Amino acid sequence: MTNNIIEFKHVSKVFEDTGTVVLKDINFELEEGKFYTLLGASGSGKSTILNLIAGFLDATTGDIILDGQRINDVPTNKRDVHTVFQSYALFPDKNVFDNVAFPLKIRKVGKEETEERVMEALKMVRLTGFENRRIQKLSGGQRQRVAIARAIVNQPRVVLLDEPLSALDLKLRTEMQYELRALQQRLGITFIFVTHDQEEALAMSDWIFVMNEGEIVQSGTPVDIYDEPINHFVATFIGESNIVHGRMIDDYLVEFNGKKFEAVDGGMRKNEPVEVVIRPEDLQLTLPDEGKFNVRVTTQVFRGVHYEILANDELNNEWMIHSTRKAIVGETIGLDFEPEDIHIMRFNETEEEFDARIEEYVEEDEVEEGIAIGLEEEEEENEQNA
Repeated sequence: MTNNIIEFKHVSKVFEDTGTVVLKDINFELEEGKFYTLLGASGSGKSTILNLIAGFLDATTGDIILDGQRINDVPTNKRDVHTVFQSYALFPDKNVFDNVAFPLKIRKVGKEETEERVMEALKMVRLTGFENRRIQKLSGGQRQRVAIARAIVNQPRVVLLDEPLSALDLKLRTEMQYELRALQQRLGITFIFVTHDQEEALAMSDWIFVMNEGEIVQSGTPVDIYDEPINHFVATFIGESNIVHGRMIDDYLVEFNGKKFEAVDGGMRKNEPVEVVIRPEDLQLTLPDEGKFNVRVTTQVFRGVHYEILANDELNNEWMIHSTRKAIVGETIGLDFEPEDIHIMRFNETEEEFDARIEEYVEEDEVEEGIAIGLEEEEEENEQNA
């Protein structure tokens, strides 16, 4: 039996002064001791969820459950959670020790226990010996560690992190990702992390909620989210993707680029229009006519660990390829891939829209067939005249 630390039941949030709907019927359950990430663009509603858990905002509808208790009406300071803000929210007039000790002071924890817990927290974030340092004398990464130490010193059930790494440079940000993940695993505390950075979410999380316009559009493990995007938005938001239109001829058989390919997806309607996703790193370069189809290289950029190659096929679809092999702009190459590299996404459409799209495909086939017949007749006529 799983132990859910937080539950959202039909939670929505509307800002009454503007009538803006920022969350729409949100439902999820979070297990204790895992690292969760709310991933989305600015305005998607991810920080609003964090603020509802913390008690900085009130839900318009629905129930928020913390450790089995409905907390909609519980004051912020009575909730067993702690928030790490993007700005760190440290006291500039206090030293490191006093900043970290502040939550314990509020709860009137004894002096001896406070000192013990503060020093333990500083040790966990690798700031032993910094307890008397002024906040103004710290680097950005060190201030971040102070904020995290203050968040964990009170031993909360949940730590909320609102884009806490966004102000750091790339190298330090990467280091802090490893440190945060290791710290969460060591403590066994539930972390809920907000970010718009998909690489950050993939690297750190046990489970990701992808958000768009106040809704959770997909949730799953990082591998699930990356390998099996549920729709066009997720496929383009999470990593780079090649997306082309196609149709499912039958289970495990998809058509795109004018050809039929084996796939690993099934359970769809025959001839159902779909979007086909192939990640750039799953495309392999071959000699012309030795792959699944040919493309002509238009652009190549060296990205350090791979070359990023753009190429167009005969139907003028653009393909992005990530390869350690170098190509030549202007040359024709082949592209190869395996059935498991093909990811199929359904269109979100009504039955009428589906029928219309099928009719469109049928018309295209008839036109192509008519052209082919016309060309054959013209060829026969030319042969007879010759």
